Amino acid sequence: DYVVVKMIPDNRLPPRHLHSVHTGKTFAVIKWESPYDSPDQDMLYAVAVKDLVRKTDKIYKVKTRNSTVEYTIKKLEPGGKYHVIVQLGNMSKESSVKINTVPLSAPDALKIITENDHILLFWKSLALKESNFNESRGYEIHMFDSLMNITAYLGNTTENFFKVSNLKIGHNYSFSVQARCLYSGQMCGEPATLLYDELGMGEDSSTAKSGRSTDVAAIVVPVLFLLLVTLGIGFVVLYMRHRRLQNSFTAFANSHYSSRLGSAIFSSGDDLGDEDDEAPMITGFSDDVPMVIA
Repeated sequence: DYVVVKMIPDNRLPPRHLHSVHTGKTFAVIKWESPYDSPDQDMLYAVAVKDLVRKTDKIYKVKTRNSTVEYTIKKLEPGGKYHVIVQLGNMSKESSVKINTVPLSAPDALKIITENDHILLFWKSLALKESNFNESRGYEIHMFDSLMNITAYLGNTTENFFKVSNLKIGHNYSFSVQARCLYSGQMCGEPATLLYDELGMGEDSSTAKSGRSTDVAAIVVPVLFLLLVTLGIGFVVLYMRHRRLQNSFTAFANSHYSSRLGSAIFSSGDDLGDEDDEAPMITGFSDDVPMVIA
């Protein structure tokens, strides 16, 4: 035996499983399910969007019979904060979710040019890649002193460059440029950050490491080359001295060669003053006598 029971739909229940599917810079996709399965008629939902930054409200109406509802909220602001409430049109219980839209991108190609008593920050216009950015909004610049551990707000500009003065020698600075924050600093763009080291070169951390290794190589390579040249010259000098000594010894030995004895005769220091009447004086060599060096 069995019995079929059909529950009476309760339109006072809230929508189920409300959540954010995807958020962009100016839109957000939300999704929820009906208060009960398989609605047998169209259901009217009220979607209230509260801007937590501007303190404004907007209400949208969605009419559908689907059990799963997906809705796109448009005309949002980059970097905004919103509170979304969904409920049936009869003001039943509600479901809510908080959404943060994607902020504007960071400016590209941030560079530093060093002058005599100041530096200049340069970057590409953010309007080149962000259709939602207007140059009249401008940019704001911040500076972090790592030695003093202090972050300072330097100001804002509508140009694509900014002048920074009064930098202290021996300090490392990090500069950041971003789309100007709106509404008391609650809606800001992503910052582009650049390191300015104590040598006065603007570079990021990876560029700084490669730059330092390049400088070291530029110093070490010439030194090694000079050492190799010096060693080569030393070997050449030693070789020339060796050849000179060898030639001197050969000439000395040839001058004491005795064709009669067939060998060279060398006298000691004690016999330098004695004259040997029996030894004939060597006056030269004939061309047909072979020269032998012992």
